[in-house]
Amino acid sequence: MKYLPLLIACLLASSLYAQQPELQFFRPNDLRGLHVFETPKLDTVPFDGVKVRVGGDFAMQFQSLNQQNDARNLVELGTNFNLPTANLNLDVQLMEGVRMHLTTYLSAQHHQEAWVKGGHLQVDKLDFIRPGFLEGFMKVATIRVGLDEFNYGDPHLRRSDNARVIFNPFVGNFIMDAFSTEAFGELTLRHHGLLAVVGVTNGKLNQNVIVNPNTDNQLSYYGKVGVDNQLNEDLRLRLTASIYANHGTTTGTWLYGGDRAGSRYYKVLQTLPDSLGNTQGGDFEGRFNARFLKVTAVQVNPFIKYRGLEFFGVVEVASGSNEGNRPESGREGAFTQLAAEVLYRFGADERFYLGGRYNTVRGKATENATEDLQINRLNVGGGWFLSNNVVTKIEYVQQRYTGDAWTGRFAGAEFSGVNLEAGISF
Repeated sequence: MKYLPLLIACLLASSLYAQQPELQFFRPNDLRGLHVFETPKLDTVPFDGVKVRVGGDFAMQFQSLNQQNDARNLVELGTNFNLPTANLNLDVQLMEGVRMHLTTYLSAQHHQEAWVKGGHLQVDKLDFIRPGFLEGFMKVATIRVGLDEFNYGDPHLRRSDNARVIFNPFVGNFIMDAFSTEAFGELTLRHHGLLAVVGVTNGKLNQNVIVNPNTDNQLSYYGKVGVDNQLNEDLRLRLTASIYANHGTTTGTWLYGGDRAGSRYYKVLQTLPDSLGNTQGGDFEGRFNARFLKVTAVQVNPFIKYRGLEFFGVVEVASGSNEGNRPESGREGAFTQLAAEVLYRFGADERFYLGGRYNTVRGKATENATEDLQINRLNVGGGWFLSNNVVTKIEYVQQRYTGDAWTGRFAGAEFSGVNLEAGISF
């Protein structure tokens, strides 16, 4: 029965795609949306009534990885298919300049049952108040409100989101994967290539209204500034800087752990049962989350595209406390993430690509730690867009946990091998 939603969605996909309506201020969920970051502000689609767009994403990986550590207690990984993943996307044009989005995970590594990821309302015009209301301001402004992913950093706009893998040139996301779904509201301003975002969330992944005197819930504040210009037919430059801050001791810990779909690399770093039958590891291994309390994160992302050559980078520093609001010294920690991704896209409509990505995370969980924790990952691979909606990829991945600071199953740990992935998005 758990595969029934997947089957129904697959049967509907072919008939629905031919009937998809055009929506206002919408990022296409296919190859046409590949180099789109924030939803476009071009007012090119007239409003002629309520429209419902039913879309979906499907992905399957063939995984062939090996792993080891100093303790020699990791499970042996075979070569086989992972559980296919699926998303159901609903986009509704409600009014002139007002649109709703909702994503449901039909199948994921961490949730095999259907699970609502989140949704939001996007407002690009205020004509529902009265025609032409604040028309000049709304030509540069976009308002989003809901419980969904919020706009911190640029990688979340290129990453694999469960089964939506069409924007990610590789299988894995970045090691420190800044992505969370929280109750949020944000304002985006764009004018002549300049970009500014300001927003607030409640800092909580799991929502409830119960008051607990032992909690210190605080709001999260975030923002982004940048420039994004197509300088000529061949050259595009984008550079953004983002910040996220939460000063509560029980909120803000989800910035790098809010993706409930699970890791892109299945069953890595999981241990064999010990003498008591206990195992370690779960569905989120391969990523890193320091789970800082009172966290502050800053991220800079350059993006350069010259003809078929493409560069995307990440420079990020996340710092915070691991001891809540205790006054003891030596509790603050910080991690730095660096990543460089180089691709070459070629062929008709750049449907083929080759490239590589190097990603490293290094830092200390507490400032008085004697050694840095370090993780290095290398991805090399390529892909082919069979159509605007279908992509196939192959990659080699190697990830290592280096340095003497790692203990337990992470000491001397590494995994490497080949993944093949096929994805459909519409």
